[in-house]
Parts: sequence; C-alpha cells; structure tokens
Amino acid sequence: MIAAALIHPHGPYIDWAALSPLVALVGGSVVVLMVGLLRSRFARTQVVPFLTLVSLGVTIGFVIWQWHRHVAAISGALAFDQLTGTITLLVAAGGIAATLLSWRGQAPRESAHGDFYSMMLGSITGMVVLVAAQNLVTLFVGLELLSIPLYVLCATEMHRAASLEAGLKYLIVGSVGSATLVYGLALIYGATGSTDFSGIAGSISQGHSSDVLLLTGIALLTVGLAFKASIAPFHQWTPDVYEGAPTPVTAFMAVATKAAAFGVLLRVFDVMLPAEHLNWRPALLVLAAISIVVGNVGALGQSSLKRLLGYSSVAQAGYILAGVAVATTLGARATILYLVVYLLMNIAAFGAIVARERMTPYGDDFDAVAGLGAEDPWLAWPLTIAMLALAGVPATAGFIGKFFLIDALVGAGYTWLAILIVVGSMISLGYYLRVINAVWMRSAPGPSASAAAGVPVIAGGSPEADALGQTHIELRFAAVVFGGATVFFGIVPQPLFDLAQHAANTLSGAL
Repeated sequence: MIAAALIHPHGPYIDWAALSPLVALVGGSVVVLMVGLLRSRFARTQVVPFLTLVSLGVTIGFVIWQWHRHVAAISGALAFDQLTGTITLLVAAGGIAATLLSWRGQAPRESAHGDFYSMMLGSITGMVVLVAAQNLVTLFVGLELLSIPLYVLCATEMHRAASLEAGLKYLIVGSVGSATLVYGLALIYGATGSTDFSGIAGSISQGHSSDVLLLTGIALLTVGLAFKASIAPFHQWTPDVYEGAPTPVTAFMAVATKAAAFGVLLRVFDVMLPAEHLNWRPALLVLAAISIVVGNVGALGQSSLKRLLGYSSVAQAGYILAGVAVATTLGARATILYLVVYLLMNIAAFGAIVARERMTPYGDDFDAVAGLGAEDPWLAWPLTIAMLALAGVPATAGFIGKFFLIDALVGAGYTWLAILIVVGSMISLGYYLRVINAVWMRSAPGPSASAAAGVPVIAGGSPEADALGQTHIELRFAAVVFGGATVFFGIVPQPLFDLAQHAANTLSGAL
C-alpha cells in the first residue's frame, strides 16, 4: 500500500475539462451563498439570483464546449458523455426557469436568498453526478446530493404550514426511498462482487442471472428510483408535496428531478443490467401501465392546479418509463426526447400559475386562472399551449414526444402499452380541457363569489407589486419563451431528434 502511494503520490488522474460543468455549479453555489450573507438588500435580492443565472449559463457553456468528448473522469467513477451532457442541459434549463419564477418570490426572502439559490445549485450538482455515475457508490452520493437540498427547498416558505408539511413529507418518503435503494445497491454488490457498472454487467453475463440476491437487489433499486421519479404506486408523496411546496420549487422538481431520475434509469438498466432485461423489463412495463392509469384518473377530480400537475406528472412518468422499458436505441431516443418536451410544457404552465398566484388571492385554485384569456392573453396562451401539449395534441411538442414513444413500443412488440398511452391521453383531456375552459370560457370570480365558495386567500410574491395586480416581467418571459418553444418544436422537431440521437448513441453499445 505504501509503495503504491509512493508510485502514485498524486492520486487518480482528474480531467478538469470534463469536470468543468460540476466545477461551475459548485463554485457558483459557494459564491451565491457568500454574496447572500451581505447586508445590502440589493445584493441579496438582485445580485444573488443574477449570479445563479450566470452560474447556470457558464455550466451550459462548459457542456457545449465538452459536447463531443466521452471521458471517464476520476478513475472511471463519472462518465461525461452526451447523455450526461443532455441531462445537464435539461437540469440547468430547469434551474434557470426556477430562478426566474422565484426571483421576487416569498421563498427566497424567507431563506435569505443566498441559501435558497445555493441549495438549488447544490441539487443540480447532485443531478449531474447521479446521471454521470459509473458505480454504485457515486450513484448513491449523487442521489443524496440531489435530494437533501430539495427537502429544505420544499419548506422554505416557513410562514405557510403547507410548505413545512411538504418538506417533512418529502423528507420522510424520500428517506424511505433512499434506504430502499441503498439496500438494493448492497445486494447487487453482494451478488456480483463489484460496484462498477461495467464490472456488474460482466459478472451478470458470466452466469449470475438466476441469483435471487441479484434479483432482489434489482427490485429494491427499481423501487428506490421509482420513488424519485414519481412512478405509481410509489407516487403517494407527489400531489401533496407539489401542492405544498413553493410553486417555483414545484416547477424545478417537476422537470429537473424527473430528467435526472430517468437519465440514471437509462444508465442503470441499459448499461449495468442489460443482460437481465428478461427479468426487469416486465416489471417496468407493468409500472408504466399503473402510472398511466393512476395519474390520469387521479387528476380528474382535482381543484388545485398544482395537485393536477402532480397527478399529471405521475401519468407522464408512466409514458417516459415505457421508453426505458423497451430497452432499444429507439426507446432511449424517445425517452430523452420526451424529457426535453416535458421540460418545455411544464415550465410554460408553471410560469403562468406562479404569475396568477401573485396577482390573485386564489392561490393555485382554478379560480386563479378563470377569465385569464380576456384579462392577460400573454399568460393565457402559454398555459393553453402547455395543457394541449401535455395532452398530446398535434402541432405541439407533446404530440411529437408521444408519437415517438408509441413508435418505439409498437416496434418492440408492446402494442398494448402503446394503446394504453393513447387511452391515457384521451382521459387526460378531461382535466387539461378543464383548465383551458377556465382560462377562456369562465369569468373571473368576484370577491363575494370566492368568499361564498370558501376559497382561501393565499399570500405570496411581492406584496407591493402584487397588490396592484402587476405581473413580473420574468414570469411572462418564462411562460412565453417555453410556450413558444413548445409550439416551435412541435412544428420543427428535427433539433430535438438530433439531440436525442446523440444522447442515445452513448447507450447504443449496451442496447
């Protein structure tokens, strides 16, 4: 041991160029935290979110700089390839959107601004580590680094009991999911004698496929990741946490966490466990079907927009999981493409919802968007486009995403699940069209009507501006840009095809 240390006194080789996106995130997190400690109100309220955007922009720049490289960094513990790069772009875009949505919100003010944005950057760092992981230890470290800041972010509106409750629920359920996952990782290591994905895949190919210890480990690993991805029946936390958490945090969780969770699902099942596909594929197909049914049926009776989108998230997770379960290059491409589309659709919706929370006393109730079409078309159209895209209506990116998922399923012989996706999309019209109906066909309720209906008045945002009904420009910008992108990529989808193909090619050798 001493001789080895003398021969290699500097430890493992580190490719700092490949690690540059992580360096930007970690460095940005520290700088944002330090600036947030300044006494200047301008520094805390304006400079801190601006520096957060700069950190995420630099991260995106570094990803583009390293795009065509495929590097196993830090002794092979992390893989910086085009799959990692694609997911990093998605979570960074989700972070930029969440920063815009929360810029003048209540949650950053109650957590001293620097703490809020530093935790968000820390969570994004965990997402990148999770997707880039090449061994079981790094996978678990990434998962915990992703999760722990989110537990706190959910509870950052400390004046609201619902926010504190959301943080506690997410902590408890997330801890159960993490414990389940780590037990699964331990069993996989015990069955194969390796923590590296390549070593595990090699051990399985040599005859461990019938090992009960290995199959139990795979089952526990699947359950742990299903908790994080909001896959039914491990979704119980999702509607409650989505409703109680600050809405910008809900938007961030909805898009970024899901992108990271499905990125690691692709990596685990298509790189580490491809030889076991006859055992795990049926389980994933069943989970996908359950999620589609539970999510769409559960959303039908919701009166809270955030709970509706929470159940919608469960259904959408079922659609995406179907692409993972196919275990083909086309399935991987469809999964990655749908993750991009999912980000666009949800940020457009949440941008409008955050704006209405701050402009009306109705919180995230349907009354908040009633009459929005006549009052503010710049918010009404992005919300309408988002609902149509989530339902898979043609000429939107949501239709393109579902079309390719269905194509991958039919090509692999799982026509029954493709039909279920179509049926689920038809059911989803029952609640997405309710939102559109409220936006365009209903009139805004008066104060007496809302009091008679017992609608709670929820404070939030910037009291000085919101009392005047002023819409913050950053909220309009986020809603319009992402809503416009949803339509644009529904008509011109080729850039998304190219991006998904580059990322899926990383996995092509294992599929």
